[in-house]
Amino acid sequence: MQRYPMTPAGHQALQDELTHRKTVERPRITQAIAEARAHGDLKENAEYHAAKEQQGFSEGRIQEIEAKLSAADVIDLSKLTQDGRVVFGVTVEIENLDTEERKRYQIVGDDEADFKLNKISLNSPIARGLIGKKAGDEVKIQTPKGEVEYEIVGVHYL
Repeated sequence: MQRYPMTPAGHQALQDELTHRKTVERPRITQAIAEARAHGDLKENAEYHAAKEQQGFSEGRIQEIEAKLSAADVIDLSKLTQDGRVVFGVTVEIENLDTEERKRYQIVGDDEADFKLNKISLNSPIARGLIGKKAGDEVKIQTPKGEVEYEIVGVHYL
């Protein structure tokens, strides 16, 4: 069975989405189907078909979330040995050695990744290149723009 690493915050976000879909979305969609059904002929009833499509999407997402939660591997940084290594959940500060540009990323699970919030997936090329390294280490990472060399400036267990 595939395990899904996630932070406690990511786990809670999935729990919240599941609760919302079951307690808010599911009843709303059921009501929309009932109202559309009351309009008569279902063959040419666009509202009915749209509501059924929404229902299928929502139920599929509920199943997906339940599967991920049942296979979740929640990793709490406060319980890890803080030896300065880059591991899942840490926030790492890196510097591009060519441009001297600094970036700060938190390494999270696939569902939590959001580049705009500087959260990168454990499976991203940058994260894979950083895992296991320490502050002061230099790493070469293959990016779509070619190979980039970074120095790890800091590893923060937040």
